[in-house]
Amino acid sequence: MAQSSEAAQIPTEAGQSAFAAIQEIVALLMADPETDWAKVNVAALQAHLVDMDNLTLRATALVEPLENGARFIITSTDPRVTGSIQRMIPAHVATMDGADGWAMSAAVVNGDAVMEVTGAADAGQMIRALGFAGVMVTGVHHQQHHMAIASGQAIHGH
Repeated sequence: MAQSSEAAQIPTEAGQSAFAAIQEIVALLMADPETDWAKVNVAALQAHLVDMDNLTLRATALVEPLENGARFIITSTDPRVTGSIQRMIPAHVATMDGADGWAMSAAVVNGDAVMEVTGAADAGQMIRALGFAGVMVTGVHHQQHHMAIASGQAIHGH
Protein backbone atom coordinates (compact mmCIF):
# COMPACT_ATOMS: atom_id res chain seq x y z
CA MET A 1 0.00 0.00 0.00
CA ALA A 2 2.82 2.43 0.84
CA GLN A 3 4.43 1.79 -2.55
CA SER A 4 1.31 2.69 -4.53
CA SER A 5 0.85 5.82 -2.44
CA GLU A 6 4.43 6.89 -3.18
CA ALA A 7 4.04 6.10 -6.88
CA ALA A 8 0.98 8.33 -7.08
CA GLN A 9 3.04 11.24 -5.73
CA ILE A 10 5.84 11.10 -8.33
CA PRO A 11 5.87 14.32 -10.36
CA THR A 12 5.43 14.01 -14.11
CA GLU A 13 6.51 17.51 -15.20
CA ALA A 14 10.21 17.76 -16.06
CA GLY A 15 10.36 21.31 -14.72
CA GLN A 16 11.59 23.72 -17.35
CA SER A 17 9.94 23.61 -20.77
CA ALA A 18 13.09 23.33 -22.91
CA PHE A 19 14.41 20.59 -20.62
CA ALA A 20 11.06 18.79 -20.90
CA ALA A 21 11.02 19.11 -24.70
CA ILE A 22 14.55 17.67 -24.95
CA GLN A 23 13.67 14.91 -22.48
CA GLU A 24 10.63 13.94 -24.55
CA ILE A 25 12.61 13.82 -27.81
CA VAL A 26 15.48 11.85 -26.25
CA ALA A 27 13.02 9.30 -24.84
CA LEU A 28 11.43 8.89 -28.30
CA LEU A 29 14.82 8.52 -29.96
CA MET A 30 15.94 5.94 -27.40
CA ALA A 31 12.70 3.97 -27.77
CA ASP A 32 12.99 3.82 -31.57
CA PRO A 33 15.21 0.94 -32.74
CA GLU A 34 15.50 2.68 -36.14
CA THR A 35 17.22 5.76 -34.66
CA ASP A 36 20.38 6.55 -36.61
CA TRP A 37 22.64 7.65 -33.77
CA ALA A 38 25.25 8.86 -36.25
CA LYS A 39 22.81 11.59 -37.30
CA VAL A 40 21.26 12.50 -33.93
CA ASN A 41 22.01 16.08 -32.90
CA VAL A 42 20.35 17.02 -29.62
CA ALA A 43 22.61 20.09 -29.37
CA ALA A 44 20.92 21.49 -32.51
CA LEU A 45 17.53 21.03 -30.84
CA GLN A 46 18.82 22.82 -27.74
CA ALA A 47 20.03 25.74 -29.88
CA HIS A 48 16.63 25.91 -31.59
CA LEU A 49 14.85 25.96 -28.23
CA VAL A 50 17.10 28.85 -27.15
CA ASP A 51 16.00 30.68 -30.32
CA MET A 52 12.34 29.95 -29.48
CA ASP A 53 12.85 31.22 -25.95
CA ASN A 54 14.55 34.39 -27.17
CA LEU A 55 11.83 35.05 -29.70
CA THR A 56 8.99 34.40 -27.28
CA LEU A 57 10.34 36.13 -24.18
CA ARG A 58 13.00 38.63 -25.24
CA ALA A 59 12.06 40.02 -28.64
CA THR A 60 9.79 43.02 -29.04
CA ALA A 61 7.06 42.92 -31.65
CA LEU A 62 5.54 46.12 -32.93
CA VAL A 63 2.21 45.69 -34.71
CA GLU A 64 0.96 47.68 -37.68
CA PRO A 65 -2.60 46.82 -38.68
CA LEU A 66 -3.19 45.85 -42.29
CA GLU A 67 -6.61 45.63 -43.92
CA ASN A 68 -6.75 41.83 -43.70
CA GLY A 69 -4.03 41.16 -41.15
CA ALA A 70 -0.97 42.71 -39.60
CA ARG A 71 2.65 43.64 -40.12
CA PHE A 72 4.88 42.63 -37.22
CA ILE A 73 8.27 44.27 -36.75
CA ILE A 74 10.30 42.03 -34.49
CA THR A 75 13.33 43.62 -32.88
CA SER A 76 15.82 43.51 -30.03
CA THR A 77 18.90 45.37 -28.88
CA ASP A 78 20.48 42.09 -27.68
CA PRO A 79 22.62 40.55 -30.46
CA ARG A 80 21.76 37.01 -29.31
CA VAL A 81 18.05 37.76 -29.61
CA THR A 82 18.61 39.50 -32.96
CA GLY A 83 20.27 36.31 -34.22
CA SER A 84 17.27 34.28 -33.06
CA ILE A 85 14.92 36.70 -34.83
CA GLN A 86 16.88 36.46 -38.08
CA ARG A 87 16.87 32.64 -37.97
CA MET A 88 13.34 32.02 -36.79
CA ILE A 89 11.10 34.46 -38.66
CA PRO A 90 12.13 33.64 -42.25
CA ALA A 91 12.10 29.92 -41.43
CA HIS A 92 8.66 30.11 -39.85
CA VAL A 93 7.24 32.02 -42.80
CA ALA A 94 8.75 29.53 -45.27
CA THR A 95 7.04 26.70 -43.39
CA MET A 96 3.69 28.33 -42.65
CA ASP A 97 2.94 30.53 -45.69
CA GLY A 98 -0.46 29.42 -46.95
CA ALA A 99 -1.44 27.50 -43.81
CA ASP A 100 -4.87 28.39 -42.43
CA GLY A 101 -5.42 30.36 -45.65
CA TRP A 102 -2.97 33.02 -44.52
CA ALA A 103 -0.33 34.60 -46.74
CA MET A 104 2.94 35.26 -44.94
CA SER A 105 6.05 37.10 -45.97
CA ALA A 106 9.23 38.00 -44.13
CA ALA A 107 12.23 40.21 -44.67
CA VAL A 108 15.23 41.09 -42.54
CA VAL A 109 15.69 44.86 -42.50
CA ASN A 110 18.58 46.40 -40.52
CA GLY A 111 18.71 43.33 -38.27
CA ASP A 112 14.99 43.38 -37.50
CA ALA A 113 12.47 41.02 -39.04
CA VAL A 114 9.36 42.30 -40.75
CA MET A 115 6.63 39.68 -41.05
CA GLU A 116 3.33 40.33 -42.80
CA VAL A 117 0.39 38.01 -42.25
CA THR A 118 -2.85 38.47 -44.16
CA GLY A 119 -5.90 36.37 -44.83
CA ALA A 120 -9.45 36.60 -46.06
CA ALA A 121 -11.46 39.70 -45.20
CA ASP A 122 -12.63 38.19 -41.90
CA ALA A 123 -9.12 37.00 -40.85
CA GLY A 124 -7.64 40.42 -40.15
CA GLN A 125 -9.20 40.84 -36.75
CA MET A 126 -8.16 37.32 -35.69
CA ILE A 127 -4.56 37.83 -36.84
CA ARG A 128 -4.30 41.14 -34.99
CA ALA A 129 -5.91 39.63 -31.86
CA LEU A 130 -3.49 36.71 -31.89
CA GLY A 131 -0.58 39.09 -32.20
CA PHE A 132 2.94 38.03 -33.00
CA ALA A 133 3.17 35.24 -30.40
CA GLY A 134 -0.22 33.82 -31.33
CA VAL A 135 0.61 33.76 -35.04
CA MET A 136 3.93 32.03 -34.29
CA VAL A 137 2.25 29.13 -32.48
CA THR A 138 -0.48 28.41 -35.03
CA GLY A 139 -0.32 25.06 -36.74
CA VAL A 140 0.79 21.90 -35.01
CA HIS A 141 4.19 21.53 -36.63
CA HIS A 142 6.64 22.35 -33.84
CA GLN A 143 6.72 18.86 -32.33
CA GLN A 144 7.55 17.21 -35.67
CA HIS A 145 10.05 19.97 -36.34
CA HIS A 146 11.84 19.31 -33.04
CA MET A 147 12.02 15.59 -33.74
CA ALA A 148 13.45 16.29 -37.20
CA ILE A 149 16.10 18.63 -35.78
CA ALA A 150 17.18 16.15 -33.10
CA SER A 151 17.19 13.31 -35.65
CA GLY A 152 19.74 15.19 -37.74
CA GLN A 153 17.46 16.21 -40.59
CA ALA A 154 18.33 19.58 -42.12
CA ILE A 155 15.23 21.60 -41.37
CA HIS A 156 15.39 25.30 -42.38
CA GLY A 157 18.61 26.30 -40.70
CA HIS A 158 18.07 24.56 -37.37
